[in-house]
Amino acid sequence: MATSLLTSDELSALADGVKDGSIPVDTGFNTAARVRKHDLASENSSLGVNISAIDMINEKFIRTFRLGLLEMLRTSPRVNPTQVQIVRFGDYLKSLKAPLSVNVIRVNPLRGYSIVVIDPTVVFSSLDSFFGGFGKGVGDLPPGRLFTPTESRIINMILDVFFRSLQDAWAPVMPVEFELVSSEINPQFAQIADENDLVVLTRFEAEGNIDAKGFVDLVYPYASLKPIRELLRSRVQSGDGIEESDKQWHDELGEAVDSADLEVRVLMGAVESSFGEIQSFKEGDVLYFKKPELARLMVNGLPAFDVQVGTLGAQTAVQIERAFILGLQ
Repeated sequence: MATSLLTSDELSALADGVKDGSIPVDTGFNTAARVRKHDLASENSSLGVNISAIDMINEKFIRTFRLGLLEMLRTSPRVNPTQVQIVRFGDYLKSLKAPLSVNVIRVNPLRGYSIVVIDPTVVFSSLDSFFGGFGKGVGDLPPGRLFTPTESRIINMILDVFFRSLQDAWAPVMPVEFELVSSEINPQFAQIADENDLVVLTRFEAEGNIDAKGFVDLVYPYASLKPIRELLRSRVQSGDGIEESDKQWHDELGEAVDSADLEVRVLMGAVESSFGEIQSFKEGDVLYFKKPELARLMVNGLPAFDVQVGTLGAQTAVQIERAFILGLQ
């Protein structure tokens, strides 16, 4: 049995001395220091990459990207960036479900590889719009389903617009160039980082004209952005290039709107008829209708102006009499 070096009275006196502070104690801890809580899985701008800078780049990007899609598809799907997140790469991969258009890219001069992930709904909605449809999406696909050559062509067209828009958005910060390295349908094959490595994730939510909702993800390895974190922080603080970029966006938007194709028709009159009557129509039948004083000029199916129908030289022509849509005075 071990023998105590101190008696019970001595132990009691020692404890009382520590408690009332008469006996100094060095625990090895600096109890006066202030500690700030920090989650390494969500590094903030003071310790790592300035997320506000990525948000600003994304805001500039989305403006140009929308215009590019408008020129390509002749329709403007609603595309909006979500809040930038810093997550573990393994957790991000677990959230994805094949098949997807997973595109490994290089962002020169940044080191390493990044990925652009395009949801199949975006691919099929864009394909439908490109061929004159209303942007209809697609349901669930088998995990091993490959994209056809036509679908792959649409994906490449989307990536071309994506890269050009992102290059313009990065220009006020630093010049970058994008290079497509490989394409996969299974995100597990796009190993741009280890499972526990951090990545910077931006999800752009896309919505077509017909209940077609999908996403486009842009994923940078955290390690590729960390060497330029001071550059990102300084550009955000100074606001370099913001006014010039906004003016350029405004000018490009005006040009895209001015060059948009619209269908113009002149409606001379209308006849109401039942489905049964229409079924009995045959060649040579005559339909009677009351001709209005003015015809109606329709733009993309919407009434725009009341017009007078006549001739000008050898051509049939219309003369605008008054605006039909409020605000077109």
